[in-house]
Amino acid sequence: MTDFSGRKAIVTGATRGIGAAISRALLERGAIVIGVYGSDAAAAEQFREECAKLPGALHLHQCDVSDFAAVETFFDGVEKEFDTIDILVNNAGIRRDAIMAMMAKEDWQRVIDVNLTGGFNMSRFAVMLMLKQRYGRIIFITSPMAHLGFTGQANYAASKAGQIGMMKSLSRETAKRKITVNCVSPGFIETELISDLPEALAGEYKKLVPMKRFGNADEVAEAVLFLAGPGASYITGTVLEVTGGI
Repeated sequence: MTDFSGRKAIVTGATRGIGAAISRALLERGAIVIGVYGSDAAAAEQFREECAKLPGALHLHQCDVSDFAAVETFFDGVEKEFDTIDILVNNAGIRRDAIMAMMAKEDWQRVIDVNLTGGFNMSRFAVMLMLKQRYGRIIFITSPMAHLGFTGQANYAASKAGQIGMMKSLSRETAKRKITVNCVSPGFIETELISDLPEALAGEYKKLVPMKRFGNADEVAEAVLFLAGPGASYITGTVLEVTGGI
């Protein structure tokens, strides 16, 4: 088990689903977790209470990752309090499904804004702090939809494919500074992000998975912790799939 004591990690979408599992795993290993959530203050407070006795320290902040000015203000505060950060996990993500011919312009734009532009905003400022110490780990939570492109998910698939392209470019820009940039690509994971799937459709999706089950958030967290740790120092510009074999 990797010890993250003293390491400072920012996790977006930190209080629910996969983000909560990642945050909790880092806290269990002693990290300082700066958790970002969008709007659900009640869920954030509940998560704070659940993590109160873990070895690490949790600091929660409300911030719309798609808002450049809000993210800049957030990082100003992070730099004043912590000086630098070691880890950024770009996990915040939403779905607004519809077939393309019927997709509202606002639903297209909001998914791109949160999933893709949000990752750019957070990474842009995180890199500047990491450069101060010539060390860092940036991890995007992407999706197999980036290359599978399911019906009704053109906006989501485009945002996730964009994350991979952005990761590839950023990994080249930062490699000499000992900052690695990678993606973790979870398949069907049992979280509220897919909880609205009709039972019949969920059953069909499960048949696509060679392991014949959906994954859980803790399994994704373990992959993130590996890429965030010292053992992954020569891994950058790649996608680690946690899909059950899809």
